[in-house]
Amino acid sequence: MWALFQKKPVAYFTQAERDQICGAITEAEKRTSGEIRVFVEAKCKNSTPITRAAEVFQQLKMEQTAARNGVLLYVAMKDRKLAVFGDEGIHTRVGDAFWQQEVDTMISHFSGEQYVAGIISIVRDIGEALHVHFPYDEKGDENELPNEIVFGD
Repeated sequence: MWALFQKKPVAYFTQAERDQICGAITEAEKRTSGEIRVFVEAKCKNSTPITRAAEVFQQLKMEQTAARNGVLLYVAMKDRKLAVFGDEGIHTRVGDAFWQQEVDTMISHFSGEQYVAGIISIVRDIGEALHVHFPYDEKGDENELPNEIVFGD
């Protein structure tokens, strides 16, 4: 009886699309010590997507990377809101203009309902920026955070 009242997670992407996004994260992280995560939920639970992204960033413990170089792509599908949140290590190197450019690129893709292509494009761009500022060190780098998409309520 209880199973009737349990909420099923919304499937925003097919399994193949999820695999493409996770594959892009894995590829981007091969060239950097940085970490990229994607968080998707239906509705933005705060007044602004950047506030919500900062909250999710903390909940996922992304500030615990050694070089403070984690980046979160936040998307609220039903509200049509998004943000990119970078930890202090990467933010001090790329600045607000870089994040705004990435958000603009995602909006361009999302306007054409090209959600997967938009996310993959941003993951690649962020991966390149992380590579420039935090190149992969084969002696000591490890994958500090999982590469899968995190889905909220």
